[in-house]
Amino acid sequence: MSYRVTLIPGDGIGPEVTAAARLVADATGVGIDWEVVEAGETAIRAHGTPLPAEVLDSVRKNRLALKGPITTPIGGGFRSVNVALRQELDLYASVRPARSIAGEGTRYPETDLIVVREATEGLYSGVEHWVDRDHSAGETVNVITRKACDRICKFGFEMARREHRHHVTGVHKANIMKTTGALFQTAYREMAAKYPDLTSDERLIDNMCMQLVKKPSEYDVIVTTNLFGDILSDLCAGLAGGLGIAPGALYGDTLAVFEPVHGSAPKYAGQDKADPVAEILCVELLLRHLGEREAASRVFRAVWETVAEKKVVTYDLALPGYTDRPVPPSSCSAMAKEIARKVPLVDLTKPLPRPHGGGAAGVDSALEN
Repeated sequence: MSYRVTLIPGDGIGPEVTAAARLVADATGVGIDWEVVEAGETAIRAHGTPLPAEVLDSVRKNRLALKGPITTPIGGGFRSVNVALRQELDLYASVRPARSIAGEGTRYPETDLIVVREATEGLYSGVEHWVDRDHSAGETVNVITRKACDRICKFGFEMARREHRHHVTGVHKANIMKTTGALFQTAYREMAAKYPDLTSDERLIDNMCMQLVKKPSEYDVIVTTNLFGDILSDLCAGLAGGLGIAPGALYGDTLAVFEPVHGSAPKYAGQDKADPVAEILCVELLLRHLGEREAASRVFRAVWETVAEKKVVTYDLALPGYTDRPVPPSSCSAMAKEIARKVPLVDLTKPLPRPHGGGAAGVDSALEN
C-alpha cells in the first residue's frame, strides 16, 4: 500500500532534516508518495506569500503532511506561517512527546511524558495592536473559547487512555487570569470527571515549570493552552536531551501534520550539521498514525541505538555531558544514513531500557495508535 503525503521542506535547516527523514522513511519499505510544496521564505520568492494556497490545498487533499521548520521573523516581518497553518487547517491539538533517548549524560533519563497543547487560539495567536499613535504601548488579546477548551481537554484524556497512560495534568493560571484561565480550568475539571479510569490533577503554569525540573517522572500527559504549551514543550525537550530530539504532531478532526519542535536555525543552513533526529522521529509518529506500527518501531529503535552507540551523531549529541568519551561529530546526512542502515536490522524483540518511573507506557510505546 502506498500513502500520499504532503512534504513541506521549510527554511534554514529544514531541507536538510526533511531529506534525512525521507531517507529513513524509505528504509522502512513503507510506500510513501511525497508531494513537495514550498512555504516560508522560499515561497515568498516564488509566490509572493509565505503560505501559498497550494500548500493548504495539498494538506487538505492528502490529509497528511511532514513539515520542516519554517522561519518566523522576530519583532517584524511576515506573520508566523506555523500559526497560520494551524488556524487555517484547524489543527487544534499539538502533541509533543518528550522521551529521554539522548543516552549518557542526559540530566533526566526518566523523562517520558506528552504535552498536549491547544494550537489555534490564546496569546500565541498574535492578535495584538498598538494602543496609541506613538507606539509606546501595545496590547495582546487573549481569546479563549469554551469550544476549544473542551476539545483539547477531551483530546488529552482520550490520548492518555489510548496510549495506556494513567495520569493527566491540566495547566493554567486561573488564580490571576480569572476569566480565560478559569474558563480552561472549568472545562478541564468537567472533562476529567468523565474519565474516572484516569487520575488527574491541576498545576499553575509557574509551579508546573518548577515541578517538572524537580521530578519529571511524576508526570504523564499534560494538557494546557497555546502559549503555556509552547513553553512547557521546550522545557520538557530540555529535560529529555534537547530540541534536536523533540518531534511533534498537529491534529485536527481529519488532518495531521508532523513537525519538529525546534526552529529553522538559519545560521546552520547548508552546513549539513543539524541534528536530524527530531524530524526523523516525526516520521515515526507519522507511521504510527498510519497504523504502520512495526515500521514506526523500527525507526524509533534505529534512532535509539544510533544515539546510544555515540559513534555517528551530530555535534549536539557529541558534546560533553551527553557522552563520557570524546566523540567526533558527524554530519546530518551521515547520521541519517546510519539510522536508515539500522532500520531493517534492529531486533524488535529486544526490550528497550525503560525510564525510571516515567510514563506508564514506557518509551517504546509512546504515541502508539
